Amino acid sequence: MADMPQKFAGTASARAELGARDAGVKLDRNPREFTPWQRLQISVAAWVGYLAVLVVGRTLRWQSEGWENWEAAKQAGKGLIYTFWHREIFSATWFWRKRGIVVMTSQNFDGEYIARIIQMHGYGAARGSSSRGAMRALAEMARSLRSGFDAAFTIDGPRGPRFVAKRGSVLLGRNTGAAILCFHIAVAKAYVFRKSWDQTQIPYPFSRAAIFIAPPIFVPAEASPDQQDRIQQEVQAALDQLRRRGEAWAAAQ
Repeated sequence: MADMPQKFAGTASARAELGARDAGVKLDRNPREFTPWQRLQISVAAWVGYLAVLVVGRTLRWQSEGWENWEAAKQAGKGLIYTFWHREIFSATWFWRKRGIVVMTSQNFDGEYIARIIQMHGYGAARGSSSRGAMRALAEMARSLRSGFDAAFTIDGPRGPRFVAKRGSVLLGRNTGAAILCFHIAVAKAYVFRKSWDQTQIPYPFSRAAIFIAPPIFVPAEASPDQQDRIQQEVQAALDQLRRRGEAWAAAQ
C-alpha cells in the first residue's frame, strides 16, 4: 500500500495539480507584513518543511478505511470540505497533495510558512483563521469550491483547544452545498511535539499510516441556527469517533 496516496493523487485533473492559484482561482496574499529577518526565516522553514514532507511521505506505508465515503462525497458533485485535526497536518499534506485543495491558514508567522509548504505540495492557501480574517478566507474558499476546487480546514486551529471543532466547515457547507468530509490520520510511529498546543505528529520514516474517513455530512442552505448547531455536533462526533478508531489502530501496531 505504499503507493496508495500517489495513486489517489494521480486521479486529480492536470488543472488541479497546478494548484489553485496557478489554475486561475484568485487567492489573496497574506495582508500581514513581515520584517526582512522574518521573511528569511519563513523561506528557510518553508523549504525545510517541504523537503521533510517529501522525503518522509514517500516512505510511509498506507492503508485506508472508509474510502467509499470519499467516493460517495465526490459523486454528489458539489465539492468537498476536508475537515481534520491540526496535529495531522504533516501526514495530511502528503496524502492529499497535488489536488489544488484550498486550505485555510492563519496570517501569523507560523501560518505563513505552513501556507508556503502546502503550496509547494500543490495546495492553495486562503489566509484567515477563527481569530483573524476568517470571513475573507471563507469567501475565498467558497469561490474556489464554485470554481471546481475542494477546500480544507484544520478544524481546531490555529490555536486550539485541541480536538474542539470550530464552525468553519459548517458555515462553508451551508453557503456552497459542498460535502463536509471528516477524516483522521493515525501513524504507528511518530515524533510528537508534546509542548505544542496541538501535539503535532511527525511520522518516522517507513512508519505505517492509516486514514479513516467518515460518511459525508451536508448542510442545507436553509439550515437554521439550531440546525447548524446540531450539524456542528455531528462534525465533532464524527471526528471524535475517527480519532478513537485511529488510536485503537495505532495501539495494535
